[in-house]
Amino acid sequence: MVDWFTALNSVWQALVATLFTWLVTTLGAGLVFFFKTINQKVLDAMLGFAAGVMIAASYWSLLAPAIEMSEGAALPAWVPATTGFLIGGLFLWTVDKILPHLHLGFPMEEAEGIKTSWHRSILLVLAITLHNIPEGLAVGVAFGAVASNIPSATLAGAVILALGIGIQNFPEGTAVAVPLRREGLSRLKSFWYGQLSGAVEPVAGVFGAAAVILIKPLLPYALAFAAGAMIYVVVEELIPEAQLDKNTDVATLGAMVGFAVMMTLDVALG
Repeated sequence: MVDWFTALNSVWQALVATLFTWLVTTLGAGLVFFFKTINQKVLDAMLGFAAGVMIAASYWSLLAPAIEMSEGAALPAWVPATTGFLIGGLFLWTVDKILPHLHLGFPMEEAEGIKTSWHRSILLVLAITLHNIPEGLAVGVAFGAVASNIPSATLAGAVILALGIGIQNFPEGTAVAVPLRREGLSRLKSFWYGQLSGAVEPVAGVFGAAAVILIKPLLPYALAFAAGAMIYVVVEELIPEAQLDKNTDVATLGAMVGFAVMMTLDVALG
């Protein structure tokens, strides 16, 4: 039976946590008031760092708990994790094919999704917004899991996940706002669009928390779903963008540092 006080508290916690991750995106976008351009190696290192954080979070904060809480159930423990993971990737693949967007550094003719006449800057923002959906969803599901009183789902673990996502949102905010400034937008517009890319996280966070609270058997699938969606973003978007200008060593080292930071946070503090 659902403890509605605990459930509501978890939803509020998810909202606060994802508002925090949005705030960090806003702080990163705020660098556009000080810089019109950013060294490409620095940008690639930032993108690599974000990729590393998301990979580590996908396992330690999402897949590992999903497998642990599935042990002893009717189905083998790997079934919910594998099923949710693949569905998460398929969901992002579907959205990727529908939502008009343009990855950083690519020409307009390589815009993805449904063809549209929208301005290049809008398409760039939508590309970042697309991969903020699974980030917000992951944080929300983690906090919603706490209300289920499952030993592998802890408040500390959910907070660490939010902190890790927040850390990598700072370079993400910079990575979208500064290129928009370089595209010719004013500093204020570049900042506005940069922070707006993170606005979807609180919405996805509250939805994720509420969904797993209302449908408790969905929990391991939801955790794995968020992991699959994040890995899809990393492989389809972040890694290719980070390596586009041939700064492969810098981007790879950035990914390793990001992975190590998230792993340390989760293992040492979670």
